[in-house]
Amino acid sequence: MNTKQLKWLSYISCFVMFLATLGGSVVTKTESGLGCGNEWPLCHGKFVPAHTIASLIEYSHRAVSGAAGLLSLAVFVAFWLYRKNRRDLQLFSLLALIFVMVQAFMGAMAVIYPTSSYVMALHFGFSLIAFASSIMLVLGIRQEERRQAGFAPKARVSKAFRNLTWIATGYTYIVVYLGAYVSHTDSAGGCSGWPLCNGQLIPGLAGGEGIAFTHRVAAGLLLLVIAALGHLAFWKHPDLPEIRKLGLAATLLVIVQVLTGASIVFTLNNYHVYLFTSLAHIIVLAALFGVLCYLSVRTWQLSGRNSALADARKAV
Repeated sequence: MNTKQLKWLSYISCFVMFLATLGGSVVTKTESGLGCGNEWPLCHGKFVPAHTIASLIEYSHRAVSGAAGLLSLAVFVAFWLYRKNRRDLQLFSLLALIFVMVQAFMGAMAVIYPTSSYVMALHFGFSLIAFASSIMLVLGIRQEERRQAGFAPKARVSKAFRNLTWIATGYTYIVVYLGAYVSHTDSAGGCSGWPLCNGQLIPGLAGGEGIAFTHRVAAGLLLLVIAALGHLAFWKHPDLPEIRKLGLAATLLVIVQVLTGASIVFTLNNYHVYLFTSLAHIIVLAALFGVLCYLSVRTWQLSGRNSALADARKAV
């Protein structure tokens, strides 16, 4: 397969992975997790589910997740056969395959057996890693296409900037987990009003109020970290347009993420609008995490000894 075919295969896989991640959130927000009862893979003992909203939502999510798994397998095989010289792309395809299987297994176990909020939050976290891996694969194959056209960067990034990127990405995942925990413990209404929580700068820290407030503080700190990262990416790397674009994208996405998070608070009493704002929040967060993951990889590739080794391989 040539680069263009691999690119479109990765595009399709990423889109279906996105639908699977979004579908899982729809299942959670509409409380359709048991729309098929405690059975898997059948739905109330049938291959075709009953025509209820909950069963259709749950079964559709299962079908899309299955398609994401099959596409991930196809992508994995394609990149391991036709991109033996790109260990990074092979790794992205492997991670996407592993984590889409892990999240599917956890989803099945959540249906069959009672599962804690901690575990269900991890389920979303794993699905996000699978989606982020597919985003990294798309950006990676696009970068290869640009390199084949003669757009190979010669500048490098500092180890300090690389480490900051890694820290920001790891911290983002922690904030993701906290947000998923808020959702699975029904703590979104723990803090009314925004930016204050129940009219207080520091409210009580018990129950849902404490969970929601902890997530807000973590999200506020994330905004500052990503803003600093974006500033350094844009102003300190004039010779690396890819790094500048990724830093700018991360900054814009984290701002939109904060705004969608605030909109959730103001729409809690309107279910249909709340469903839209909460899903928008998740979509933006998934895109942000994917961009940061790819930025982490690119800063590793463009830092010090790793970049020199890559240049040496190209020369050979």
